[in-house]
Amino acid sequence: MFSSFMMQQSLFPEIDKSHTSIKKIHSRSGTFTDNMKLPIHRWFRYSAGFSAEWVKQEILAYKSKNTAINVLDPFAGSGTTMLAAESVKIKAVGFDPHPFIYRVAKAKLGWNVDIKQLKDIYREVLNKASEEIVESKRFDVPLLKKCFTSESLSKLDSLKNIYLSEFDNGNPETEIIWLGITSIIRACSTAGTAQWQYVLPNQKKSKVLDPFEAFPLKMEHMIEDITYAKHNNWMSNSEIINIDARDPKYKAIELFDLIITSPPYPNNYDYADATRLEMTFWGEIQTWGDIHSAVRQYLLRSCSQHSAKEKLQLDDLLQNEVLLPIKDEITESCKELEKIRLTKGGKKTYHTMAAAYFTDLANVFYALRPLCKKGGTMCFVIGDSAPYGVYLAVDKWLGELALSAGFKSYSFEKIRDRNIKWKNRKHRVPLHEGKLWIEG
Repeated sequence: MFSSFMMQQSLFPEIDKSHTSIKKIHSRSGTFTDNMKLPIHRWFRYSAGFSAEWVKQEILAYKSKNTAINVLDPFAGSGTTMLAAESVKIKAVGFDPHPFIYRVAKAKLGWNVDIKQLKDIYREVLNKASEEIVESKRFDVPLLKKCFTSESLSKLDSLKNIYLSEFDNGNPETEIIWLGITSIIRACSTAGTAQWQYVLPNQKKSKVLDPFEAFPLKMEHMIEDITYAKHNNWMSNSEIINIDARDPKYKAIELFDLIITSPPYPNNYDYADATRLEMTFWGEIQTWGDIHSAVRQYLLRSCSQHSAKEKLQLDDLLQNEVLLPIKDEITESCKELEKIRLTKGGKKTYHTMAAAYFTDLANVFYALRPLCKKGGTMCFVIGDSAPYGVYLAVDKWLGELALSAGFKSYSFEKIRDRNIKWKNRKHRVPLHEGKLWIEG
C-alpha cells in the first residue's frame, strides 16, 4: 500500500504558486497539463482543453481595455474558462453537450460551499460505506472486471451505493462528493490510462490505491482548494449549460464581449470514449457500444467513429450551403480521402468526418454571431490535421467560415509546431497549433 505521501504525489499535484512568465503561458496555451497544478481545475483530469493561466491572462488583457466584460466558452469541457474567469472576478457562461463532463464542470463550479458541511457529509459517506461493505456484484460487467480487483471494486461500489441511496440530491456539496468519488476511480484501478485518457484494461499498473484511503485524501485536497479560492476572493457566479454550441437556443440577457474556447480538433480523438471507465462505473453505460447513444451523438463530429456510426454520405455533406466559402478546397481534400481510405487497413471514414466537422463549426459560427457583441472578440485555440496524410487547412477554413457567418475579420497566431518528431511515424505532414482570432 502507498504511504500517504506517495498517494498525495500520485493523486494530487502540488498547487503551482509560481509567477509563470507571459511568454511561457503563451507557448503552453494549448495544453491542459498545467491545469493539474491549479486549485479546483485539478479535481478531475480531462485531457481536452487549454491552459487556465493563459485564459486568465487573456481575460485580464481584455478587461484592461473595457469597463465591463462578459465571457462565453461554447466548448466548456470541464470548466477551464469559467474557473479562470472566477479567479479574476469575471462572470462566464459555458456550453457543453457531453452529459458526464457537464456534470463534472457543474460540480467544480459549485465550489463555494460550506466547508464544515462538506467535511461532515464526506465523512458520513465514508463511515457508512466502511460499515456496509459487501462484495461487488458487478464483476459481470466486462470493463469493470478487467479494471479492478474484487476488493477495490467492492469498496468503490460501497461508496457509490451509499452516495446514490442517501446523498444524490443535486446540492453543490453532494455534487462535489460525487466528483470526489469519480476522481479516484482511475487511481484505484489496475488498468493503465493512455495519453488522452483512454482506459487501457490490458495494461496493468503496479501501484493501485485503496478506495477508503484515496477518497478522504481526495476530499481533503478539494477542501484545501476551496479554502484557497475563498481566501483569494474568487467570484462564484459562472454558469455551465448542457447545450450544443451548434444550435444552443440560448437567450442571452447580455451579449458577450469575449468568446474564448478550444473546440475539438479534427484529429480523430473520441471525447466520448475518454470517460468510458467513469461512466461504466456509475452505471450510465454497460459496453463500448453504448457510448454513441449516451454521449457521442451529442458531440461535434470530429472522429471517424462518429461519422461511421451515423453512416454519413460525403456528397450530401458537401452540398450543405454553409460550406460554400470553402467548398472547392474541402471537396478536393475529402474526395482524396475517400479514395485513400480504400487502400488502408482500417478504411477509416476521415472523408465524411472532415466534411461533417467543418459543417458543424460553420453552424457554431452562425449560432455565435447573434450572441457576440458588435466589436467583440473570439479566440479559438485550434490545430490543423492531416488524416491519412491529406492536409486540412483548419485555421484558414474556419476563418473563412466565420466571415461567412457575419464576423468581420480573422487572423491566426501560431503557438507551436506539431507532428515534427517523425521517428516511427507513418504520416509526416508538419502541423501546427495556434489561436484563431475572430473580430465581430
